[in-house]
Amino acid sequence: MAKKQFKSESKRLLDLMINSIYTHKEIFLRELISNASDAIDKLCFISLTDEKVGMDRSDFKITLNANKDARTLTITDNGIGMDKDELENNLGTIASSGSYKFKKELDEKQDDIDIIGQFGVGFYSAFMVAKKITVNTKRYGCETAYCWQSSGADGYTINEIEKDAPGTEIIIEIKDNTEEENYDEFLEQYKIQELVKRYSDYIRYPIMMDMTHSRVKEKTKDSENPEYEDYTETETLNSMVPIWQRPKKDVSQEEYDKFYSEKFMTMDKPLRTIVTSVEGVVTYKALLFIPSSAPYDYYTKEYKKGLQLYSSGVLIMENCEELLPEHFRFVRGIVDSADLSLNISREMLQHDRRLLTIAQNIEKKIKNELNAMLANERENYEKFFNAFGRQLKYGVVSDYGMHKQDLQELLMFYSSTEKKLVTLSEYVDRMKEGQKFIYFATGENASAIDTLPQTELLRSKGYEILYCTEDVDEFTLQTLMTYKEKKFCSATNDDLGIDDKENKEEEKNNSALLTFVKETLGDKVSEVVASKKLVSHPVCLTAKGGISFEMEKYFNSFQQDSGMKAQRVLELNLNHSVVKAMEKSIETDIEKAKKYAEVLYCQALLIAGLPLENPSEYTDLVCSLI
Repeated sequence: MAKKQFKSESKRLLDLMINSIYTHKEIFLRELISNASDAIDKLCFISLTDEKVGMDRSDFKITLNANKDARTLTITDNGIGMDKDELENNLGTIASSGSYKFKKELDEKQDDIDIIGQFGVGFYSAFMVAKKITVNTKRYGCETAYCWQSSGADGYTINEIEKDAPGTEIIIEIKDNTEEENYDEFLEQYKIQELVKRYSDYIRYPIMMDMTHSRVKEKTKDSENPEYEDYTETETLNSMVPIWQRPKKDVSQEEYDKFYSEKFMTMDKPLRTIVTSVEGVVTYKALLFIPSSAPYDYYTKEYKKGLQLYSSGVLIMENCEELLPEHFRFVRGIVDSADLSLNISREMLQHDRRLLTIAQNIEKKIKNELNAMLANERENYEKFFNAFGRQLKYGVVSDYGMHKQDLQELLMFYSSTEKKLVTLSEYVDRMKEGQKFIYFATGENASAIDTLPQTELLRSKGYEILYCTEDVDEFTLQTLMTYKEKKFCSATNDDLGIDDKENKEEEKNNSALLTFVKETLGDKVSEVVASKKLVSHPVCLTAKGGISFEMEKYFNSFQQDSGMKAQRVLELNLNHSVVKAMEKSIETDIEKAKKYAEVLYCQALLIAGLPLENPSEYTDLVCSLI
């Protein structure tokens, strides 16, 4: 038969599809296997009411065969097959889907059957690796079989052939290798096995292939120099039934742990396994895991968040980011839904309301599971929080605090009184009568915060302090602003909300001293005050206004002289011997008194973790006083 030409728009689409739509050439095998599964679905459905089919579900299969000598890869199914008109319509016109038409007819009859392939583009992905494709097919119920052949955009031919049983055989002549591409790999049995396992493992019909292995010859088993021989056996490459499709009661936790370990290549067991099945506006099944530790690249740009997305057991996307909010990016797992709209190819997903609905449901499910873990498995939750707590805090801060109400109950901070991680709810429940604020202090670690002079007054009055040891902690509390109508207050704030009439009187009586220190230090500090906080230490710095010292340090770590600077308030312990010595020196040696003021300011900077403007000058000052 004379060669027929593709329609002009089909030629353009074929070129676009081969070169642009698919990001990985290996996808072609997934598409052809999915098409084969569609064809079997159709005949399997017919067999339910037509005894002439003479087959039941266990008889259907997909067969793969790689011939390195001929450079061909053959995909064979015993499904419904195609007649001449269907070859013309489905393969002669790109993007015309027989599966779509079949499902539409069933929908009109309100019959329930799942068809994986809804578009006729997938078949042509084979041209990414093929220099020629032959399709031998015979439709169930027809006497004549046909052969469709094409080498790409130049057109195709259709001829009658002899074929006994219904079904379709697709023979792909693999391209020769180039400097950029290794096409030989698509003829290697282990590469084919890997691709089936990755993309088509849960196709519901067996995918069979003859696999060649090596073994010791029987006669030489006990010999010092055993001889080996190759043997071939037919193996099923796919597992067929996804673990998430099985009833939860029929799957042990050991099976879930093994699946998690193999699927995500980790030796750790998950802290929590989440199994959910939803039917309604959108129907889907999900199998999710809360990891017990963060991957080595978790907090880097290289880490890819997202869940694996399947449609009826066929892998659509390796990392579907849209299914997970950023604050739950640590979750790993699988979502399987046949309801999502696939655009042109299975790699391109339409962002419709159903995808959004699934994502919203998953977010709620993860949050509920974390709350349950916190309530019932405290040790596991603390292990989780140590690994991913920072991510939850980032979630509070991001998007202008949009998610803070959802995440605040999941936050934990180290407690000065409990000496362990506590929740905000637990802190508020223990607050003293009349306590105005939820107090927190920042530092590199708990030991460093323990020695902060600014916390002395709070400790002396028995107030609990939350320790902020990560750079995001203070931003998190600033974003929350309040919790259960209680405001957050840093231990370094100038006002801790503690009335102290004695301090006010003391400040009034020592106004001359405070004025002297302010005049000596000039613009280095905005104020010098008598401390309400200090008990045993002589001096400390507190921040005034909306910018804290930790914020200043954080922004300056990215850009020196960023302009982000906290207002410094120097607090003096008027009862300390050093301060009294400075006060005495004002009358006897004014220059020495100025040195005292400078040294005390530098000490306050060091205690606050702020850099000295001139370390050498500071050491000279100390030496001169010694």
